Amino acid sequence: MPGGRLTNEERQRVAAGLAEGLGYTEIGRRLERPASTIMREVTRNGGPDDYAPDRAQEATRHRARRRKQAQSPASPVPDSGHGRDPQAVQDLVESFTALLEQQGLPRMMARVLVCLLVSDSGALTAADLVQRLRVSPASVSHAVTFLEQQGMLRRERDPGGRRERYVIDDEIWLRSTLAAVQMNDALAAASQRAAEILGAATPAGARFDSSAEFLLLVSESLQKVMEQWRQSRAARSAGRQ
Repeated sequence: MPGGRLTNEERQRVAAGLAEGLGYTEIGRRLERPASTIMREVTRNGGPDDYAPDRAQEATRHRARRRKQAQSPASPVPDSGHGRDPQAVQDLVESFTALLEQQGLPRMMARVLVCLLVSDSGALTAADLVQRLRVSPASVSHAVTFLEQQGMLRRERDPGGRRERYVIDDEIWLRSTLAAVQMNDALAAASQRAAEILGAATPAGARFDSSAEFLLLVSESLQKVMEQWRQSRAARSAGRQ
């Protein structure tokens, strides 16, 4: 059924589809499964280039055993369920964490970020994160510092208390993109300087010159996208007033 776990036979068919070069949508159509289910399955089990159905089947059994062993009466009370399927939420957490790792985010930072993203409040204390992730306070502190430096969360004082809360909002990816643009601009400037030093007419200089041109175009495009998003947000806010 569409909402259940993939069977071993289905995993074999996923592998066959990847070998044919099919996309997640087509594989899902053949299996009568949502494309998002196929994407999660492949992402958390090695990606399209390293997916192995037998290994994926064993990994699923291992995760199920680990979740069962981790259950205890001391588990924190999650946000209001809103009728959500707990297994689907857990699968989402695992697949999104794996996706962020593939994008280069260290695992603990990815786990903290996803924990905040799936919370309805969008705000958790260090104690909340320690309980939910079952990790040490030091691990949470290190991850939060890194994410704050990347502009992906901010700190707030708990109203009426002394504890800090770590908060995300709708502008998380805007700030992340802005940080990427700033890094991109620095790379473009360095590439332009390298082209001048090496000589734009030389192979190495031409390579840097071409890189600078591309990086500047990327920055310009991202700036336009961010401005369009700001205008769209402003228009929606005005419409609600």
